[in-house]
Amino acid sequence: MTLVLGIESSCDETAAALVTGDRQILAQAIASQEAEHSPYGGVVPEIAARAHAERLAPLVEKVLAEGGKTLADCDAIAATAGPGLIGGVMVGLVTAKALAMASDTPLLAINHLEGHALSPRLADPDLQFPYALLLVSGGHCQVLRVEGVGTYQRLATTIDDALGEAFDKTAKILGLGYPGGPAVERLAREGDPAAVPLPRPLLHSREPHFSFAGLKSAVLRAHESGDHADADIAASFQQAALDCILDRTRRALSTMEPVTALVVAGGVGANQAIRAGLEGLAAEFDLPFTAPPLPLCTDNAAMIAWAGVERLAAGCAADPLDLKARPRWPLDPDAEPARGAGVKA
Repeated sequence: MTLVLGIESSCDETAAALVTGDRQILAQAIASQEAEHSPYGGVVPEIAARAHAERLAPLVEKVLAEGGKTLADCDAIAATAGPGLIGGVMVGLVTAKALAMASDTPLLAINHLEGHALSPRLADPDLQFPYALLLVSGGHCQVLRVEGVGTYQRLATTIDDALGEAFDKTAKILGLGYPGGPAVERLAREGDPAAVPLPRPLLHSREPHFSFAGLKSAVLRAHESGDHADADIAASFQQAALDCILDRTRRALSTMEPVTALVVAGGVGANQAIRAGLEGLAAEFDLPFTAPPLPLCTDNAAMIAWAGVERLAAGCAADPLDLKARPRWPLDPDAEPARGAGVKA
């Protein structure tokens, strides 16, 4: 049975996990940095990198002990090699290289986005390629056709900010603290989603791309006006974001070749209102809807280990030990740049 050790350190979660080829998570551990970053209302890259360096080795040791395994039992060591905050990515990748060299175990350099893209297959053995994926996180907002391991067709992307970033900025504006997404979702349950007139950027646009910068600015203006309760702002923001997500994903699905399912992945995929809306959208296209369990939505090492399992099953070769970490790493490098996206194309 295939066994892969996974390491994740692309942002503010230090994580390690052991995953088998038959979808068992033998052990996993995540060290949150919430306390370190909360005073700043967001992730500070230097603090994150130092925390990864302090915590990763003990986490790997803990996971191996809890799983009753050693490095010699592993078929590969899979680590996030990008994209992400480059300091944190380097900590995880260098650690994986050292472990691979010391144990003579193959190294698998995993694209963090591929970890998210394949994570639904860890939880759902019936999910078959190709499927439509809405990838929504703090740094990315994309619609892709997942054709197989290492093969992705990007149909839509954000031209400015990711949805997770918009949630975090809204939380900061409202003084809700960090992490922002869950806080906004909780407060939104107490508000009226129609109370604050907020824009729906790119709604009904011919191209299926996303934009959330204008929505963030509108939230700031609504808050500064003093005319609206914070709960109403949170609820109206979440509804506007959902309307944009559904409209843009609907447009992408209408141009996509046939798929087996509509899938959501990434940290924002844990939002229950967004999940419910996407389930309804999938029904419009007569597609099943799949979402990973909540622990697999946020950054975690189990998805990185599973991506390693998938790569081994697909016959992918091990990566060289001189491979470099990548702050940017698109899943579909051949996708045409989104009009107006600039460096985020």
